[in-house]
Amino acid sequence: MENKWKEKNLLIALKHSFNGIKCVFKSERNIKIQLIFAILVIIFGIILKINFIQFAILILTIFMVLICEFINTAIETIVDMYTLEYNEKAKIAKDISAGAVTLSAFCSVIIGIIIFIPNILK
Repeated sequence: MENKWKEKNLLIALKHSFNGIKCVFKSERNIKIQLIFAILVIIFGIILKINFIQFAILILTIFMVLICEFINTAIETIVDMYTLEYNEKAKIAKDISAGAVTLSAFCSVIIGIIIFIPNILK
């Protein structure tokens, strides 16, 4: 049986993925806040002249948080598609996916402290 959702054309598949990125940035307030912090962190890293490895770690950390937010948005969308009425299992799924974003954000703060504090103290 053929999967009607699977796109065989790479350019069309990329178009769909960029559409997904656009949808998240249009609909999610948190991604906008996270992007502002990401830009500030990058600017701060440039000002402090952090080294290449530290910069790479910051970029990976930024993308980790953004990717978690994307996955959270996808899970919330699927849960909302399933039911708009209160459902304890739906709530748990949404809470867990939001928790993943929160954990990644906490991790990014810790990494930021580890990278920036020694550079600030120099």
